[in-house]
Amino acid sequence: ALETLKMFEKKDSRVKSAAATNLSFLYYLGNELEQATNYADLAINSDRYNPAALTNKGNTVFANGDCEKAAEFYKEALRNDSLCTEALYNLGLAYKKLNRIDEALDCFVKLHAILPNSAQVLYQLASIYQIMEDPNQAIEWLLQLISVVPTDPHVLSKLGSLYDTEGDKSQAFHYYCESYRYFPSNIEVIEWLGAYYID
Repeated sequence: ALETLKMFEKKDSRVKSAAATNLSFLYYLGNELEQATNYADLAINSDRYNPAALTNKGNTVFANGDCEKAAEFYKEALRNDSLCTEALYNLGLAYKKLNRIDEALDCFVKLHAILPNSAQVLYQLASIYQIMEDPNQAIEWLLQLISVVPTDPHVLSKLGSLYDTEGDKSQAFHYYCESYRYFPSNIEVIEWLGAYYID
C-alpha cells in the first residue's frame, strides 16, 4: 500500500494530498509518528481544506501529547466538513483528555445523532456520564451499548460494577455472570462473584 501510494506523490495537488493523507494514516497506524507527521504536513500543504489531512495532523499532535493543538486541527477539519465523524470523535477524545467534559459530551451527543449505533460513541457517552458522577445516565448508555454488542465482557462487567455501586446486587450479579460467561479469566469479575457467593 505504501509503495502504491508513493507513486501518486508527484501528481497534481489534489491527488498528491489524497495520497499523502493515506500515507500519513498508514504510518500513524504503524506508530511511525515522524513519517505520519511529514505526510500529514505534505497533505495539508497540497490541499489546506482536506479534512482527513487535518484530522491526521491532529492525530499526530495528539499522539505527541499536545491535546490543545490537536483540538485546533480537529476543529479546522470540522469547519471544512461538518460531517467529518473522525474529527468530531477525536475532538471529543481531546476534550475528554483536557478534562473539558461538557464540550466532550457535546461532541459525542452530536456524533450519536449521526451514528446512532456506533459502539465507540455509546461507550464514550457512558464513560463521560460516569466521570460526571451520573451513574443512572451511564447505565442507560451502557444498556444501549449492549444492545449493539451483547457479548462484550468489559461492558457487561462495567454494568455490573455500576449496579453494584447503586446497591442493586441482583442486577450486578446478572451482569457480572454474563461477563464471566463470555470471558471467564477476568480476576476482578471472579473476585466479585466469589464475594457475592460468600455473602
